Amino acid sequence: MRTLREVKVGETVKVTKLNGEGAVKRRIMDMGITKGVEIYVRKVAPLGDPVEVTVRGYELSLRKADAEMVVIE
Repeated sequence: MRTLREVKVGETVKVTKLNGEGAVKRRIMDMGITKGVEIYVRKVAPLGDPVEVTVRGYELSLRKADAEMVVIE
């Protein structure tokens, strides 16, 4: 299983599953990252944190810890 953290800049991926529980999972879903949505990775900071993505037509920055919870195909 690959996670969003492992995706290279310029790739478009599809979400298959969200790991995590409770408030953390809810927060990720509130940002628009749900099962089946496509995510385009725009930039990754020099040290890998944060990751800037485009999801549902808007830009979003995610911490590495949050990106690890998003399983993609």
